[in-house]
Amino acid sequence: MLLTLDLHDARPLHEQVASAIRRAIGEGSYRPGDRLPPAKDLAGALGINTNTVLRALRDLRDEGLLEFRRGRGVSVAGRADGRALLAQRARELLQEAKKYGYSRDDLITILEELK
Repeated sequence: MLLTLDLHDARPLHEQVASAIRRAIGEGSYRPGDRLPPAKDLAGALGINTNTVLRALRDLRDEGLLEFRRGRGVSVAGRADGRALLAQRARELLQEAKKYGYSRDDLITILEELK
């Protein structure tokens, strides 16, 4: 799993990690039943604290996307539905727009122009 974090993103790191994993599941990189790498390995690859990754994994478990199995690690429980994936991407787009000084209404106008 190739995850990347944007160090300029204002969101907390655990939210960025959860978003990246959610996106990977939604795009089919991980399917139901697939095991994720251990949190320690993910943290090492991302250069962040293991507890940060664990918090993201717990959030995704609470959403029903992941399941924890004692002695077997973390596996994908279900696929992110399209609406949830689009909502996540829309939140990311809104954050990006705010970096450039655009409001939510400005972003809606831009999207409406794409028709």
